[in-house]
Amino acid sequence: MDSGVGAILRKARARRKVELSEVEAATRIRLRYLRAIEDEEWDVLPGGVYTRGFIRTYASFLGLDGGRLVEDYRASVERWHRAPSEQARPRGSEVGSRRYGVPLSGLVVLAVIAVAAIAILAIPSGGGDGSSSPPPPSPAERTTAKAKAPPPPSRAGVSVALAANAEVWVCVLDASGRSLVDGIILEAGAEAGPFRSGSFTVSFGNGEVKMRIDGREAEIAATSSPIGYSIDSSGTLTRLGEAERPTCA
Repeated sequence: MDSGVGAILRKARARRKVELSEVEAATRIRLRYLRAIEDEEWDVLPGGVYTRGFIRTYASFLGLDGGRLVEDYRASVERWHRAPSEQARPRGSEVGSRRYGVPLSGLVVLAVIAVAAIAILAIPSGGGDGSSSPPPPSPAERTTAKAKAPPPPSRAGVSVALAANAEVWVCVLDASGRSLVDGIILEAGAEAGPFRSGSFTVSFGNGEVKMRIDGREAEIAATSSPIGYSIDSSGTLTRLGEAERPTCA
């Protein structure tokens, strides 16, 4: 594809006699992503706003019109792929079902159990005439019962919830490195979480996202470029460099 985005970038780099390793050092875009762009192996790249940011940065480094190449990429590549909303919807609905979905059959079973329990409690004890009832517990017995009650379970870790202000690529890893939001694009108004873990590392394609940590809104830098943060167990937010940001790739 001699007229494709990757071919244009490769030819411009060849004219300037620049090695890919030099581009990597200057732009901080990983070498394998640079190769994938030049070879137009789009499946290797994170996709969406992240890939568009890489193309714009690479083109600017070579003195090309990054905005025009990004539009060429949109027209020749993204229009033939599924819309971002279609990619994000299954994962979002999956989160919603885990939080709120209760099968109808389960509700029916719970209702039957509740009715049976009420019926059993209503049956009088003693001689069958309904006149006798067990004596109320003494103050000492009530105190003992309170002492034996187990303490409420503690909720360790920190909670993170996201809401997109505009189209934004999102990657979220928990303390063990497991992907909670696996490099998908959230459209404006879409939400993800809340998630709970001992810590998090997050990466966004731009600053168009609202993040709440333990219910408090975090300060996200207003930027059109990729950005990332780490969140420790106390909820402290620390900005990450490009090499430190998770890619979910």
